[in-house]
Amino acid sequence: MSPTAENADPTQRDGVDAPVTDRPQSDWRISREVMPTLLASVLGLLPFTVYSTFLVPIADAAGGSDATVGALRGLGGIGAVLVGVAVAPLVGRVPPGRVAAWGLVLLAVASLFGTVAWLPSLAVFCLLIGVSNAVLYPALTTAAADRFGTGPAAARAATLVTATKTLAATLVAPLVALPALWWGWRGDLVAIAVVAVVLTPVLLRYGRERHVDDASPPLGYFAAFRGLAVVPGARALLLVSFGQAAAFQGYLAYLAAFYADRFGLSPGMFAFVWTLSGGAFFLGNLIAGRLVNATESDQRARRALNVFLALALVSLFGVYLAPTLPVALISTALLSASHAVGVASVVTLLVRRGGTLRGTALSVNASGMSLGLFLGASAGGAGLAAAGYWGAAAVFGLFTVLSVAAAATVRSQS
Repeated sequence: MSPTAENADPTQRDGVDAPVTDRPQSDWRISREVMPTLLASVLGLLPFTVYSTFLVPIADAAGGSDATVGALRGLGGIGAVLVGVAVAPLVGRVPPGRVAAWGLVLLAVASLFGTVAWLPSLAVFCLLIGVSNAVLYPALTTAAADRFGTGPAAARAATLVTATKTLAATLVAPLVALPALWWGWRGDLVAIAVVAVVLTPVLLRYGRERHVDDASPPLGYFAAFRGLAVVPGARALLLVSFGQAAAFQGYLAYLAAFYADRFGLSPGMFAFVWTLSGGAFFLGNLIAGRLVNATESDQRARRALNVFLALALVSLFGVYLAPTLPVALISTALLSASHAVGVASVVTLLVRRGGTLRGTALSVNASGMSLGLFLGASAGGAGLAAAGYWGAAAVFGLFTVLSVAAAATVRSQS
């Protein structure tokens, strides 16, 4: 198919074989086209879900305390940050389906390490899962986008991967808990490894078909970082993601404690709050991904980013200042949905502006979010210790203000 010059962005689409037509493509058609990436995005969440769900029996089997075994998961965050940045240029140089397949192989190996109830083995498990996810998710998002060239459908495909990941994070616990009644938590990890191996050749075949032209020679390793630095708005968008992750993930780390202290909610009752938050995030991400990619222009994504980050800031203090439980619940849902719109907008803008560097951009973005998660939880804990929930709210508010300020510097291209 020849390039469609009338729909092309001259700064990004030169030489691209654009399969996108002027007619918007349905979510169902896009989902069918990117189904392997959606399945892999769910699979990538399962090992840590097993680890969190069965933390107590895993700790008992390993002969360690719950706190010690739980803290090992932090190794995954460290691995994700370091490896995500290190492999970022490779996501652009190597077909993303192939990179995702490597991530699945690593996921399978890590899952088998997790079956050994020994603290060093569990440490390796946590580190390798973090590394595999740092490789897997940017590659899956890039592979999905590459199926549709550089138009709105490409960005929509990428946001469907993030929406599926969010939905899975909310609903996946029964998927690992029910089979474990039969074969235990070790059986869950072995099953995950088997499915990862089965799905690997599917992604290898999926990665062979590229819809973004590779006629130009790939950039060198460090040249990819230099190229990313000049993508319009990329640095600001990466800063937005970092601030969002620090604010939102840090806030989530202490949400159960807040609802227990302020409103006396038991863990069972808090499960409803968690489902409300996760459901609002999924719907916000899903709907925003559709709406901001309804036209060729990126103005909708940019405006949505600015408006909903401001709403996130207001909703954050709405949660902590809520005089009653219903007000807190409404604010919780609004906060989750607002951050979800922000995530969808950032992914959309990076995919549509990044061109052949979209894989590098998404990988660095994922690493920035991992770093934000770690720093947000740590800084929020310090704020909580120093000044209670007011201190935590102030910390998360500052991270949100950072995102708002960075988003304000992003200019529209079309």
